[in-house]
This record gives sequence, structure tokens and C-alpha cells, in this order.
Amino acid sequence: MDNQIKRKIILEDGSEFSGYSFGSGSEKLLELVFNTSMAGYQEILSDPSYTGQAVVMTYPVVGNYGINKDDFETKVPSIGAMIVREYTPIPSNFRSEKTLSDFMKEYDIAGVYGIDTRKLTMKIRDYGSCKVLITDGDVTKEEGLKKLSSFEYPVDHVSHVSTKKPWTTDNINDTSCLHVAAIDCGIKLNIVRELVAHGCRVTVLPYDSKPEDIDALKPDGIFLSNGPGDPADVKETIELVKNLKGRYPIFGICLGHQILSLAYGAATYKLKFGHRGGNHPVKDLTTGLIDITSQNHSYAVDEKSLEGTGLKVSNINILDNTVEGVCHMSDPSFGIQYHPEACPGPCDSNHLFDRFVKMMRGESINA
Repeated sequence: MDNQIKRKIILEDGSEFSGYSFGSGSEKLLELVFNTSMAGYQEILSDPSYTGQAVVMTYPVVGNYGINKDDFETKVPSIGAMIVREYTPIPSNFRSEKTLSDFMKEYDIAGVYGIDTRKLTMKIRDYGSCKVLITDGDVTKEEGLKKLSSFEYPVDHVSHVSTKKPWTTDNINDTSCLHVAAIDCGIKLNIVRELVAHGCRVTVLPYDSKPEDIDALKPDGIFLSNGPGDPADVKETIELVKNLKGRYPIFGICLGHQILSLAYGAATYKLKFGHRGGNHPVKDLTTGLIDITSQNHSYAVDEKSLEGTGLKVSNINILDNTVEGVCHMSDPSFGIQYHPEACPGPCDSNHLFDRFVKMMRGESINA
């Protein structure tokens, strides 16, 4: 296990945690967050929404089923680091093709194990997400704090993870399918898989596409994807949605939900430590039903800012009453803060893809 090379993480408040290296040994300056999922580390590592972040896994054992070719959420992972209690270097699973550490080395993803992840998670919970330096074990706190003091969170993550040119699903020539134009702000591949499974052909477009690019496709609906960072920084996509709203059915997930809300005039804010995991209960205010959901976000829509936008709250988080979904009262548009495509996580809310399909067909969705 890398001969137990000593590593250290230093937080911006001066806290230090010592452990050992797996994955890449590169020094990293990142945002520190935690995830409460019990499985799905491959999907987490390959989710573009974790760009620029170091993820603390609260489940203690990571690496035990290795890495396989089928469960990736993007082709080129952009997460910064993973911090775990116990790393398993010898996976046991019939689908495993390489170890987690080897995969992380390949994509320069830093790893630290042997950390008291319970203590670290409680610190994030109490004090909030923060800057973190992942470095060699002999780096002093003073050296680390100097590096942290000059580090600023990047604001261009979406431009790095979005596709550079349009691409289409294999069934694009099937004209019997509904055609969805998906705006890629860091789209998870399982979202595309789910749209296809629900009878759609999908054209994935860059985040800074123009209205005329969309109109040329003559889609049946617009999908706004998940992605990393502050939604207010994604001005190109916000302007695009301002032009498209009311003209096409629109469905947004996570960052896409936030961008949809901003385009209608609402506001967003950063949560203290965000929601990340596969066990968040969300109530549908229309049906009264509660879904257990998969989540990964740092920002939320400000409920008070919805007044006058035409949007209303459709879903709330049972744990903290934050907005988890909005729908427009006259336009065929809705957004969901959580991940109905899961990966990892429960599939309780997969029915939302059916809702989008009905909307594109002009059927009643009882929103």
C-alpha cells in the first residue's frame, strides 16, 4: 500500500490530520466536503460535480470492490482527492479490473487513508466546508497555511468539464423517439442513459451553446445538467435558459435546477456544508410522498427569492427544509435539486424522467 508513505491534510483553520498515501502523491489545494454514501466510490470519483473538491467518505472501508469499466459517470474524472478511514488494496469483485489506487494515480487524484474521518466529518459539519491542503507528511502547518491563504476557489469549473463539441446517443436517428437537447455543465452519463431508457434520443451540447444552436435541432425538450461550482458563475447557460424558457419544456437536475431558477429571476446561496450522500429524505409537496434521494451540491435556491418569478416550491428537504425542487406555474419547466438517476444512491425518484417525457408530449403532469 505505497509502503505507507506519510501524508498530511491541513485545513485553513490550522487543523492537521495525518495519514498515508494512496492514489496520486501530488500536492493539492481543494475544497473539503464529505459524502455519506455507503457504496459507489467509483461513481463519486467520476462525477464532474466533485471537480476541485476533496471528498471525505464517512463509510469507513473504501476500495474493496475495485474499479470496473461500466460504472463511470464521465470519461475523464476531475475530482481532486478522496480521504478515507481504511483503504483496501486488494479488491474482491468479479467485475474488478484494477485497484482504486491505480485508477487514482492514472488521473492524478490524491488519496489519504488512516485519517479519523468521523472527527474530520464532524468538523466540516460544525464549521462548514473549507479550504484544504493535501501534502507530504513533513510539511509544517505554517508552510501549509501560507499556501492556503493565497488559494482562491476557481470559478471556471464548468468550462473545463463541459463537452467541447456536441455529441449524440446511438439512437439519434430513431425519429420515433423524443429528441432532448442536453446542456452539459458536467453531465453524469447515467442521466443520458436514463433519458435513452425513457424513450429519448439525446444531443449533448456545450454549456455555452447559443439559442440558435438549440433551435436548429428542433428538440422536443431541453435538459439542464448537474455540474460543479457556484451556479451564478455559469452566466452563459443562465442567459441561454432565459432565451429558451417558455419556448421548450425544460428539466434541470442539481446545478441545472439552480440555473433554471436563476434564469427566472430567483437567487441561490451556498450551504454551510452541502448535501452529499444517498440517504436524504425529500418531500413532494404535491403528493405528500417522501423519496430517499441521492444528492451532491453546495448551493441551494433561496425560497424567499421565488416571489414574482412564476416558480413555486415543489419539493423540500425533510432534514433542513431547503428547497429541493421548483416548477413554473405556467411554463413547462421544472427543476430538481437531487439526482433521480442516482449512481450511487436509491432510485426512488426515477419517476421524474417519466414526468419530463409527459411534459414533452404535452400530457398533464399534475405539477
